Amino acid sequence: MPNSVTGGPVNPPTLDTVGLVDQSLGNAGTSSSAPALEEGDMDPWALPQLKDTGQSWKELSVAGRARRVLLGVLKACGLLGSLYLFICSLDILSSAFQLLGSEVAGDIFKDNVVLSNPVAGLVIGVLVTVLVQSSSTSSSIVVSMVASNLLTVQASVPIIMGVNVGTSITSTLVSMAQSGDRDEFRRAFGGSAVHGIFNWLTVLLLLPLESTVGMLEELSALALGAASLQPGGAAPDILKVLTQPLTHLVVQLDANVIANSAMGNATNSSLIKRWCGTRKEPAPGNSSNCGAATSGPCPERNGSTAAEQLPCHHLFAGTALTDLAVGFILLAGSLLVLCTCLVLVVKLLGSVLRGRIARAVRTVINADFPFPFGWLSGYLAILVGAGLTFVLQSSSVFTAAIVPLMGVGVISLERAYPLFLGSNIGTTTTALLAALASPSNMLSSALQVALIHFFFNLAGILLWYTVPILRLPIPLAKRFGDLTARYRWVAVAYLLLSFLLLPLATFGLSLAGSTLLAAVGGPLVALVLLVVLVNVLQRQRPAWLPRPLRSWAWLPRWLRSLEPWDRLASRCCPCRACSPPPAATKEAHCYENPEILASQQL
Repeated sequence: MPNSVTGGPVNPPTLDTVGLVDQSLGNAGTSSSAPALEEGDMDPWALPQLKDTGQSWKELSVAGRARRVLLGVLKACGLLGSLYLFICSLDILSSAFQLLGSEVAGDIFKDNVVLSNPVAGLVIGVLVTVLVQSSSTSSSIVVSMVASNLLTVQASVPIIMGVNVGTSITSTLVSMAQSGDRDEFRRAFGGSAVHGIFNWLTVLLLLPLESTVGMLEELSALALGAASLQPGGAAPDILKVLTQPLTHLVVQLDANVIANSAMGNATNSSLIKRWCGTRKEPAPGNSSNCGAATSGPCPERNGSTAAEQLPCHHLFAGTALTDLAVGFILLAGSLLVLCTCLVLVVKLLGSVLRGRIARAVRTVINADFPFPFGWLSGYLAILVGAGLTFVLQSSSVFTAAIVPLMGVGVISLERAYPLFLGSNIGTTTTALLAALASPSNMLSSALQVALIHFFFNLAGILLWYTVPILRLPIPLAKRFGDLTARYRWVAVAYLLLSFLLLPLATFGLSLAGSTLLAAVGGPLVALVLLVVLVNVLQRQRPAWLPRPLRSWAWLPRWLRSLEPWDRLASRCCPCRACSPPPAATKEAHCYENPEILASQQL
């Protein structure tokens, strides 16, 4: 067979078939001598060559140089402006989700019986973070409930894990803006998926361990007992200082309403803030007819002065619309601005990062230390990611800024992975500082919850990064990126299943009781693990399997191939973006041939 590939006249179908089989064997790792790619093919995960097709600086005239400098300044200003509006739109998007799901989030946190189930606590953390689009808000609710003795520290650990998983939805949503180009979408979605895969793998390993041993709870208690901490000042608020002048003109929310709802303090107050301050004025006398005749609240009398509340100045300060209606308006507007800014950022990055500039930026970001200190480069990237997240005070903004850079080919997946891990650490340090700003009676509980979040992410780094062979999120994200580049509707299915449908189904079963949840979820989890094990053995050790299980050719086509589902998705979405490329279609046809499936084990 190798002779027929390397030389001699061969029919084109046979050449394609053999090449595909060799490529599959190379990717699976069953043959070290088989090339992963045919000669002339390019690795889709390799960073593209961003060539500069324009004239060099020396060839330009004085007017041409002035024009290039002016265009460069305008592009830089447009890029910074687009990034600023992008960050502001993320803030408004978070406000929209809080308006839409604040009461639901508060009601979810009320049920302590459900929260006692670790799996239910995990999915509740995911759902609430998706609803409010802010891990800081979800964490603050958990801290408030623990400090108020409404929730134990043990029950808060799975919720904190779910909060960590739910925050990765932002980068996944951002990657969808680059779905127009398959190669850019492969890199962008793979970069967002590596963050979610890392979080899910860490949860799948640490949640059972925490439920049985309580490792994170004990470790945080030891760390808290060894330190002598006092309440400190307020946590830094660097990013919001820049964004609040614009976002506060659009809408302002009262985050205490969600926490009060979660802690059982019934309130019918709107989440939209309407009064933003007080002003003391002299009061000559007491008024007995204060109430129905006044349009605002009664001033608070205190001796000879009265505290008059000042109204807020934003678009929805005096609106008669409900929180739900305002939430839908903000959701539509923020998504429109978000997508527009993302498209502008991608286009501007593609036009700016070309030629020597692209090579210089790519070299600096993806550079490694010289031998034998090359292994330190990833850990430096973790520190950089943690530091930038601490400065921005938002892991969502940092990861959402990394994903477009991966799409245009500036940052590789191997370098983005430690940056995402550092972002997880950075967001926990912000929570630690916020816990230090708590009152003295809440300091111990708030710090323990923040330390649990920190140790959870630190344990994930020790598990999935320190040993190079255990960096499983990288190859899994690459395979997932290749799949979504071929079938782009899989990205939407992943979003709905991972962050909405599966958590909702698990939460619904948990309401019926732990017994029903174990009876339904246990066999499903066992089936998934069995299928994964059989797939691994089919690629690595097919001789260990019974002959019927060495191939899935005996299954119906819709159970072993995505082609029927892809045709269904193409009918629902009859556009070029939803259809697979011709090369992928040919490859799928070859792999669906039973003869080719049988030849893969040779």
